[in-house]
Amino acid sequence: MRAVIVQEPRRRSALRMRLGTAFFCLRRRLRWHTGGLRFARLRPEAECPCLWAEHSTPLLRQLRGEEMALQRNKVTNLRLALSRLDGLTLAPGETLSFWRAVGKPTRRKGYVEGMLLRNGRVAAGIGGGLCQMTNLLYWMTLHTPLTVTERWRHGYDVFPDSGRTQPFGSGATCFYNYMDLMVRNDTEHTWRLTLRLTETHLEGEWRAGAPCDRRYEVYEKEHYIQGEYWGGFTRHNTLYRRTFDLEGTLLGDDFLIENHAIMMYDPMLPGNSPESLPAS
Repeated sequence: MRAVIVQEPRRRSALRMRLGTAFFCLRRRLRWHTGGLRFARLRPEAECPCLWAEHSTPLLRQLRGEEMALQRNKVTNLRLALSRLDGLTLAPGETLSFWRAVGKPTRRKGYVEGMLLRNGRVAAGIGGGLCQMTNLLYWMTLHTPLTVTERWRHGYDVFPDSGRTQPFGSGATCFYNYMDLMVRNDTEHTWRLTLRLTETHLEGEWRAGAPCDRRYEVYEKEHYIQGEYWGGFTRHNTLYRRTFDLEGTLLGDDFLIENHAIMMYDPMLPGNSPESLPAS
């Protein structure tokens, strides 16, 4: 009898999660079809010769055992997603939806188990690792006049800051399909997203039909770490962006986002203490 009492709430909880996921996925699909949005598409004829932003991130971190195998699988998942995103163009007024472009990652499409985070724990899941793509896309977009209309912050700070080149919280997580990354073109020019995989890195560019006429610096404020009553730590900051013309005149200094995350490592251990980074 005791076993039944313990398992029943778990069944109900799992059922609620499945029903909730189905509801939010359906609502997203309805938004795609009835929201009045015009979406990015391939236009080989569009000329976008002018580089505005570029970035690259390493494909592998030195982790242990099974986690390393999941990272290698991630490369397969990134390659499949890249094939749906590379070359997409944004005409004025159009929106790039990451999940609408990539589609649902399934075994049938060739996706494999990569590394996911579930409730702060590393787990295996089909399509795992695609947040590296949304992280890259989000960071590049912050260095253009394109408008981010939807972004979800990471709920966990996974790795210590060793080798970090961007401020904490400058990425974007994703989960099919209701945690999306969406970018709208509010400029008068057409933009093209270019992506590629090398042996060691995921690389991307935003190019446009007009020359780059400004420069951006993304930086953090109000960075602090807080000990929590349950014994762990949380990390917080806000990100801002300065915009300059090519002569160095400041055009704007704007708030971007606020971040809060549970730390999955001990910041009190030697070498783990996070440090604020200068503007990008």
